[in-house]
This record gives sequence, structure tokens and C-alpha cells, in this order.
Amino acid sequence: MQKTEVDGQQNYSPMFIIGNTIVSEAIIEQNFVCNIEKCKGACCIEGDQGAPIDAEDIEKINEHMLAIKPYMSEKGKKLLADKGFYEIDPDGDKVTTCLPTGECVFVVYENGNLACAIQRANAEKNFDYPKPISCHLYPIRVSNFKQYDALGYHEWQLCSPACTLGNQLKVQVYKFLEEPLVRKYGRDWWAELDAIAKDWGK
Repeated sequence: MQKTEVDGQQNYSPMFIIGNTIVSEAIIEQNFVCNIEKCKGACCIEGDQGAPIDAEDIEKINEHMLAIKPYMSEKGKKLLADKGFYEIDPDGDKVTTCLPTGECVFVVYENGNLACAIQRANAEKNFDYPKPISCHLYPIRVSNFKQYDALGYHEWQLCSPACTLGNQLKVQVYKFLEEPLVRKYGRDWWAELDAIAKDWGK
């Protein structure tokens, strides 16, 4: 997932509070299910910066790099050797390095679709780290402040097939992203979000 919003917008308002988070209502009002056959995984290449990564991501990737590296593309391996897997962007944030053509260092191609070498390695080796949390949470984007996290919903044309499929299947954003939300904030937090969503509009 690329950091910069290209032809998209971040939906933060209106919002509600759960613990130390403020959550956009769009996360429970909008429907979303990734449709990789339509988008081809383009969120791994679009934008002008790599995926945001935090200290835990860096630690986990370093820990499992020997398992991840065989699944990387040759271009990705060369970029890894030359520049590493993350850099500091103009805003001072850590993001994954990218090829000149825009792909994240961990992108691989599978049957015409973009996929993640970390995710492939985890599926085979089961080291319990599926991908950077910002990628796992997409289209939710998290802005970190001193006392709270703000969870917004990123909207752009690229993901219109996912919105269409979500509407067909009637799957809300927060339900589609249950696994990464639990990973980030815990089962109790997600259960409170679920309870709010079920009462929404009554």
C-alpha cells in the first residue's frame, strides 16, 4: 500500500470514540471486499511513497528476513541489498523502499496480479507476521497522535471494484478487516466496535 493519497481522499468525519481511538463512521457505514481479480493488487504500486511501517514491523521483518527473501523478486532482492527495505520519507516517516517503477520492495507478480513476498512466506512458513500492519489494515488508515489513534477510511477510484463487491456481499469495512483490527487493537476493542455497528441507525 502506498502512503500518498493519489486520486483519493481520507474520510475521518464524523467520528466516535473507542478507548484511545477515534473511529470514522465510514468504517461501519461503507462496504468493502478486496477484489484482486479486478484491481490486480494495484495498491502495492500506486502512489509516490512506500507503505508506512512502524518499529514492530521493522523488528518482525528483520527477524524473518531469511524466510522472506526467497519469495522476493530479483529486482526486490537487488533493491534490498542496495537500499534496505525501508527509508525515511519527506514527512520523516518510515516507509518501505520502492523500485523506480513504483513497486514496493516486497512486491511479486503472480498470474498477472501483484502480491506480497512477506505474505507468501508467512503462508508457507507460518511465522505469524502476515504483512506490515498498514497494508493489512487497508483501506483503513491510522493517524497516530500522542494520546489517541484516528482511524479513517481511504476512498479512491482504484478500490471501486472492492466497494462494488462489498455492496454485493453486504460486508462492512470493519468486518472485512476484522483480523488486522484485532491484531492492532485486540479482540475486546473489535467487539466494542461490532456492538456499536450493530446498534448503528436503530
